[in-house]
Amino acid sequence: MKVSEILKVKGNILYTAPPEMSLLEAINIMSGRDIGSLVVMKDGKMQGMLSFREVMNAIDRQTGSVAGGTVGEHMATNIMTISPDTEINDIRRLMLERHARYVPVLDHDGTLMGVMSFYDVAKAVFEAQTFENKMLKAYIRDWPAETEE
Repeated sequence: MKVSEILKVKGNILYTAPPEMSLLEAINIMSGRDIGSLVVMKDGKMQGMLSFREVMNAIDRQTGSVAGGTVGEHMATNIMTISPDTEINDIRRLMLERHARYVPVLDHDGTLMGVMSFYDVAKAVFEAQTFENKMLKAYIRDWPAETEE
């Protein structure tokens, strides 16, 4: 299974933010839409990503309040990306190796196609395994009896 197949099922809603957006506004968007990340875009190009991890790092350890500033000041910039042709098993391995919960999908020309979350990957694997299980059980149930000659 490839990323492109998962994106077709998932839909094409993209949540992005400009780097100059305030961090608090970005947190309100993430909370209001129940999403765990925003892709930071400027002039049609991906600049970074703001996820729950970066938000947690922006909380002041003394007061517990969210730091001020912009998305661009708090976003992660060393982002792993994948292409629509990436196989699901490769994504699973990469996400586990790099502790990545969200991975942007970029087309060959650098266009943002979507974001794969750990949840999306787990759901796709679960559904594929469930289908395979049903097929194997049907195959075993319909196993032809051996005839003696």
